[in-house]
Amino acid sequence: MRTLAIETATTACSVALYDDDRLVAHGHESVGRGHAERLVPMIAALPGGGRADHILVDCGPGSFTGVRVGLAAARALALGWGATVGGFSSTALAAASAFAAPDAPDMLAVVLIGGHGEYFIHPFAAGPMHETAPLASLPPDAALAAVGALPLVGSAAARLAALRGDRPLGDAAPDARAVCLLPAGFTALTPSPIYGRGPDARLPGAAPVH
Repeated sequence: MRTLAIETATTACSVALYDDDRLVAHGHESVGRGHAERLVPMIAALPGGGRADHILVDCGPGSFTGVRVGLAAARALALGWGATVGGFSSTALAAASAFAAPDAPDMLAVVLIGGHGEYFIHPFAAGPMHETAPLASLPPDAALAAVGALPLVGSAAARLAALRGDRPLGDAAPDARAVCLLPAGFTALTPSPIYGRGPDARLPGAAPVH
C-alpha cells in the first residue's frame, strides 16, 4: 500500500511517499508562509504524482494557514484518488523523531511556536510513546513551569531553552518522512485542525474556549 504523508503545520513544507514501510521519495523545504504555493508542486514532483492509497496529514497545532492548506490538499487528493485519509499531530511527529535518535531521553517536551507570544507545549514519554500531559498553549513563564527540566524539541525549543538557560535537544521543524516512526495510535486522528488554543474572536458574553 502506498501512503502519502503531508506536513505543513510549521514553517517547513514536506511530503513523503511510502510503499508499505519503504520510503520511495520525499521533499522538505523551509517556506515560511508559502505552503499554498509549494505543496501541490512538491506532491506532483513525487513518483507517480504522489498518488497513494492512503494519505496522512498533519492536523497541527501550528500555523493556522499551513494546517488548513495541508488538510484541504489531503481531502481533495483523497477524493480524486479514492484514497483514505488519516491525521497526525505535529507534536507527536516531533516527539517520535526525537525518540528515534541515538541516546534519546525517556521523556521530553515538544515546544512549537504558538500565537500571541505563547508556546504550544506537549510532553511525551517513550516505551511505548505516549503523552504525559495534554497539549497546552501557554505564555513563556507558564510554559517554563510546565516543562520543568525536560529536554526540549521542536521549532520553538531553542527559544524556551534560552529562557531556561540551556540548550534544546533539537529545534528542527517536523519532517513528513518521519511518519514511519509514529505508533499506530498516533496516525488515526480525524483529519481536522488541532488549534491548541481557543479562538481570538468570540460572541459577546461567550466564555473562552480551550
